[in-house]
Amino acid sequence: MGSKERIARLKEETRLNILDAALDIVKDEGWQSLSMRKIADKIEYTAPIIYEYFANKEGILLELTRKGYIILAGEVRAARDKHDTPEVQLEAMWVAYWNFAFKYKELYQLMFGVDMNCCELKKKMPEAELSDDLIWDVIEKVITVENPTEDFVCRKYYTFWSIIHGLISINLVNKGRDAEMNQRILKDAIRGIIKYINE
Repeated sequence: MGSKERIARLKEETRLNILDAALDIVKDEGWQSLSMRKIADKIEYTAPIIYEYFANKEGILLELTRKGYIILAGEVRAARDKHDTPEVQLEAMWVAYWNFAFKYKELYQLMFGVDMNCCELKKKMPEAELSDDLIWDVIEKVITVENPTEDFVCRKYYTFWSIIHGLISINLVNKGRDAEMNQRILKDAIRGIIKYINE
């Protein structure tokens, strides 16, 4: 490996270390506690080195948000690909969405502004649409109405998203039920929407 490749690899490792440190701080102290100084202290660098990789805290938040959307899309896609019928795919995809929210709680909070001041980061990246598009495509397959309008499909997508996001938000701020009850509520909601999706 040449010196240019080694330098590039080291720079990428440092960039990833900065992002990992930011996420570790958030897991321990919450999003409001994140600062460039704390990140520098965590990885034992000076703050100016952090600024060589990210212009400001928003740059770090943007990159973590992008990472979250990429992971979410991958998990939604994997859930879809395990099933053959659109109705079962749709349920599996929303359950994967739910599971992502609790497996990657801090990323979900950042991506969707739960229990924090929401950044308008979603508008700045194409990755934000990856999971939305996957779910939208399966919703269209479940709809049996002839030539549904985009508004009709959009309404169904937002019906699903509102319910699922609402349930996740309730649970992220610790006001939900136990895990078994949450799964029943989640599946009842998904199946109920699928049952009446053509109305």
